[in-house]
Parts: sequence; structure tokens; C-alpha cells
Amino acid sequence: MPYSAHLIEEIEKLDPQLRAIFIDLLKEIEKEREETITRREFLEFSKRTEENFERVWKAIEKLTEAQRKLEERVAELVEAQMKLEEKVAELVEAQKRTDSRINQLFEAQMKLEERVAELVEAQKRTDSRINRLFEAQIKLEEKVSSLAEAQNRTEEELRQLVIDHRETRRQLGGLSQTIGYTLENEAYKALPILLERDYKITLKEKLKRGYITTPSGEDIEINILGKGKLNGREITIIGECKSQLSKNDVDNFIRKKLEKVKQVIKGEIFPLIVTHMISQKDVEDYTREKKITLYYSYDFV
Repeated sequence: MPYSAHLIEEIEKLDPQLRAIFIDLLKEIEKEREETITRREFLEFSKRTEENFERVWKAIEKLTEAQRKLEERVAELVEAQMKLEEKVAELVEAQKRTDSRINQLFEAQMKLEERVAELVEAQKRTDSRINRLFEAQIKLEEKVSSLAEAQNRTEEELRQLVIDHRETRRQLGGLSQTIGYTLENEAYKALPILLERDYKITLKEKLKRGYITTPSGEDIEINILGKGKLNGREITIIGECKSQLSKNDVDNFIRKKLEKVKQVIKGEIFPLIVTHMISQKDVEDYTREKKITLYYSYDFV
């Protein structure tokens, strides 16, 4: 049966499967035509077939378009599936990282709990030590209270000792003053003979205790004071009495008395010191080095 060129072209465009189905359908139609219809009938049948074919073809075109859209949709679904799989893979990796992080946090939590437990134990030990310290503090306060009472007693005893010490010093001062006066009184008697014997000094007046006033108005106490003659020269005897003589006493005698009275006394000064004993063996040499005459109380015998 002859078919239009348009129909043949459209058949060639079909999908191989659809084309095979369509060709089989045409063969069936052709076979039926040969068996049952006349020429006129065949023409009519052919016309109807053409019309049916057009309808079928339009249906096939719709099916083809639907197939194309389905394939596009499938392609989109495949691409979406791939993206989904990639996303799932990312989620899997993220989950692994999350799991790892959770494990780390869990381990950190365990360590933290262990540390907290250690701190709790340490706190218990600290509380125990604080309690012991508190008890020790109470005992210490009791001891301090006892010490304070003892201190009060000690201070009272010390106050009494100070009073006694002052009295002792007063008595010793009086005794020292008495001893000093006794040494001076003995010197007044013995020195005129010793000075004449040792230095050919003759006294013009008795030796005595007295004062010399400096230009600034200061009164200088002199233990032994008198005037005499030495080889025809007028001299002033300035003497000091010390129960126990030290080099410091010698320096004080020079600085506090001799140097000051030199501002008042015109003429020659004859310095001397009288003592019972010296504090060091070189004091005697030191005194003579300073050109001061030294007499001991035992020289008065």
C-alpha cells in the first residue's frame, strides 16, 4: 500500500521501539485490507487509517514529548540524586566529625569530673586543715592570753625593778659622789707635798673645788683648783678626780674642761688627774702623752 512521504518521514523519526510497533501495526492493517475489503473500501479504509494514524501520531508525539520530559525529569532526578548523595556524604563526614567532637567532649567531661572529684577531696582536706588551724588558733589565743597575763606580771615586776634600779643608781651615785669627794679631799691634803716634791711647785693658796665661768656664761666645775709657782712662773692647777680612769675620761677632761678654761685663764695651766685605778694598762701612757700629770690615790700615803 502506498503511504505519503510525510508519513514515511515521521515514521523514520520515531524511537526504534515505537517505530517497530508502528510498522507492525501497518502490516496488520495491510493484511486485513487484503483479506476483507475492496478497492473502494480500501480507499475508505485507508482514509480512515490515515486519520487514525494522524490521531495515533499526535498521541505518539504527546507520548514522545512526555517521554522527553520524563527523561529530562529523570536526568534532573539523577543529578539531584548525585547532589543528594554528595550532601549525604558531607553529612556523614560532618557526623563523623561531630562524633569525634562528642567523644572529645565526653573524655573532657570525664576528666573534668575526675578533676572535680579531686577538688572535692582537696576541699575536704582543706576544711580539715582549717578546722585544725581553727583549733590551733583557739589554743594559741589561750596561750597568748596566758602570755599577756604573764607579760603584765613581768611588766609589773620590771616596773618594780626599774624603781629599784633607780634607787640603786641613786644610792650608787651618792656612793660614787661620796667616793669622789673622799678622793678629792685626800688629794687636797696630799697634792701640795707631791707637787713640791716632784715638780718644785709651791702653792699660793689651798687647793679646792670650784667653778670657772666661760665667756659664753657656762660654769665649768673644777674638782681641783688652785694657784702656785713653778720656777718663778705663775701657774693655775686644774685637776680632775676619777675613781677609775679611762682614755675616754682623759679626752673628756681635755675637751670639756681644759680647752674651755683656756679661754678664761691667762697664763700657764698645770693639768693633773687623780684616780684610784685605770681601766686599761695603756691609760697611764695615754695620759702622760697628753701632757697631763697622773697621780694614784696610793701615792698619797
